[in-house]
Amino acid sequence: MTASFDDLVAEGDAVDLAGWDFSWFAGRAIEERPPWRYAQMLSERMGTAAAGLDLQTGGGEVLAEIASPPPRLVATESWEPNLEVARARLASLGGEVVHAPDDGPLPFADASFDLITARLPVTTPWPEVARVLAPGGTFLSQQVGNGTNIELTRAMMGDHITPISRVPEDAAAQARAAGLEVVDLRTARCRVEFYDVGAVVHFLRKVIWTVPDFTSAAYREQLRAVHRTIQRDGMFVSHSARFLIEARRPR
Repeated sequence: MTASFDDLVAEGDAVDLAGWDFSWFAGRAIEERPPWRYAQMLSERMGTAAAGLDLQTGGGEVLAEIASPPPRLVATESWEPNLEVARARLASLGGEVVHAPDDGPLPFADASFDLITARLPVTTPWPEVARVLAPGGTFLSQQVGNGTNIELTRAMMGDHITPISRVPEDAAAQARAAGLEVVDLRTARCRVEFYDVGAVVHFLRKVIWTVPDFTSAAYREQLRAVHRTIQRDGMFVSHSARFLIEARRPR
């Protein structure tokens, strides 16, 4: 028997938000991945680093998949509930997880790491990244791009909504202003499909920048409209925007 609108919304509201694990969405939503395969790049780079730092690691889900950890592996996270999740997940790699605010400062000495990574950071503290990178060291990051999931944002908040500006060229300019050399900058637009409104609710609770003040109670009628779209079309389609930036500290 097909779950009702109310049951699906309640299910989406009940899912634990700790960590950055999206496995709950299996069979309920799918997101196309960017062509550069960030997780593979992360694993390869960490495998050749002497000291690696992963910023805003969430529950350590992506970092935990690296094939071979560097001799020193550290991750930062700002949200308290994620700290113990990440520590447990990264223990087998010998990873240390420390609390640090997203916008810095970073609690490390100058030139501490030859590799710094960040997947979907809330913000990038470019001066701090430049400070703790060793000369010749690399910063590699996959970030949220301009107008990501604007279709879903507008379905909730209205067609008048203007995307929050997260322009790759702005990130590159900030990296250069911090004294780094930008060696790679790529963009991708990826299809996202939601197959039930419960997945939409959980996504909006988890990815909070999509609808910053989201609660299922406040947006119930908009959710009902999305539910009708899914019933009619089999899915609600949105598009995520991503960009890859690689920057290096000069020797």
